[in-house]
Amino acid sequence: MNLLHIDSSIRGEWSVSRRLTARAVAVWQAAHPDGTVTYRDLGTEPLPHLDAAGGLARMTPADQHTPAQRESWELSEQLVHEVKQADVVLLGLPLYNYGAPSSVKAWVDHLIVPGLAYDPASQQGLLGGREFVVLATRGGGYGEGTPRYGWDHAEPWLPHGLSLTGMEPRFISTELTLAPSVPAMAELIPLHEASLAATEKEIDNLWLPASAQR
Repeated sequence: MNLLHIDSSIRGEWSVSRRLTARAVAVWQAAHPDGTVTYRDLGTEPLPHLDAAGGLARMTPADQHTPAQRESWELSEQLVHEVKQADVVLLGLPLYNYGAPSSVKAWVDHLIVPGLAYDPASQQGLLGGREFVVLATRGGGYGEGTPRYGWDHAEPWLPHGLSLTGMEPRFISTELTLAPSVPAMAELIPLHEASLAATEKEIDNLWLPASAQR
């Protein structure tokens, strides 16, 4: 068994998503003591965004690649291989400026490779069939009835962005993560604590048998 663990937060030790993914990794390792973990940190080592060379590499036969196209293609091959080797993909997804971190967008763009991630003839995804857990964190509240309901464009986008690959994310979300550190949000701390506790409970039950879940 192999777990691909991906962080994307740029907040270092203050990151809630990093704390939650670390908790999930510990839970997975307890359930799979002989398993292996592959780690990629998009927050500290972001991937290059697709430029003209990277885009054209997907439209040009491999034997005709320029050196720049070959470099981009080989990076995409590596990233697709990491996913294919994983039984579980775990992604920490903070909300930045109402969208996904640009590093996550770059990761998704690198995965959309014809022949590697999907069959260009049938459009069938080639990366499905594995568990994909996304731990989403939001500094504010974006649920129905809140002033910014519908402003979270990260969680709705990710399934669409990866749809060609066959990967289907399961979201576990935590809201109001800025409440403990922003004085104007102090009255929302209890709501944040309840949201965080519910998330932690769901994480702790992820890989437990149904009879052992609490």
